[in-house]
Amino acid sequence: MAAEGSSTPAGESLRVDAWIWSVRLTKTRSQAAAACKAGHVRVNGDRVKPAHTLRPGDQVRLFHAGRERLVVVSKIVRKRVGAPVAVQCYVDNSPPPPPREFAAPIAVRDRGTGRPTKRDRRELERLQGNQ
Repeated sequence: MAAEGSSTPAGESLRVDAWIWSVRLTKTRSQAAAACKAGHVRVNGDRVKPAHTLRPGDQVRLFHAGRERLVVVSKIVRKRVGAPVAVQCYVDNSPPPPPREFAAPIAVRDRGTGRPTKRDRRELERLQGNQ
């Protein structure tokens, strides 16, 4: 298998942004690096930079796309692998995603109504829960 050839030996490590991308937790490596820079990635409880080294057994907490992912690294892979192989590279301890019916209502404005007034904006923010 090509995926087995791209895995690293037991004592080796890999950058955290490259690993997050290679096991398909983010769509692009630049998204993974941006999440690290913004403080949305923690390894063993500590905020990390994109170049932080990752080893098997490390716990990675990633907040991405409105969802928190909590995974334990079981295998280091250097290249991006397919989804069935990627699932074997970590143990997923993430909480279940929130149900769809509890999502915030989306405020929709009619076309051609112009720019919202200050009152309209405040009502939209109140509906979205941004107070």
